[in-house]
Amino acid sequence: MEYTVGSVVEGRVKSLTKFGAFVTLADGATGMVHISEVAYTYVNDIAEHLKEGDVVKVMVISTENGKINLSIKRTLPPPQRQQNAQSPRQNFNRSGAPRPNADRPRQETSAQPQQKSFDDMLKAFMTESDSKISSVKQYSDHKTKTRRR
Repeated sequence: MEYTVGSVVEGRVKSLTKFGAFVTLADGATGMVHISEVAYTYVNDIAEHLKEGDVVKVMVISTENGKINLSIKRTLPPPQRQQNAQSPRQNFNRSGAPRPNADRPRQETSAQPQQKSFDDMLKAFMTESDSKISSVKQYSDHKTKTRRR
């Protein structure tokens, strides 16, 4: 039997490997379901999701060189995502400390940000740069003076 890409068929799990599962289809042909095509969530151990002998519904995702690649997760409805849900990482800054007001939604400002001229931006950059360089120099001078020679 010739399988077309996108067709959904039933099969029986023949064997499990660490990288996927081999499924025997109705006419005796065998296809493989890669571990990444088992579920929408991360699958560390395929044995947690499938057992040998299970009857599964699979979608044919490719047929090349006589091999049939199958997917279980493409036959399932995709998981629903929550709207406006922040990931837990967004509530912390780079040092790992909680951000202040992280759970409060941002308020939109109606006024556009004030446009600065190039000279103003350059002046602000130079003063910030000078202060950073002076603090680095102070630190390095302190380090060189305290060393024994």
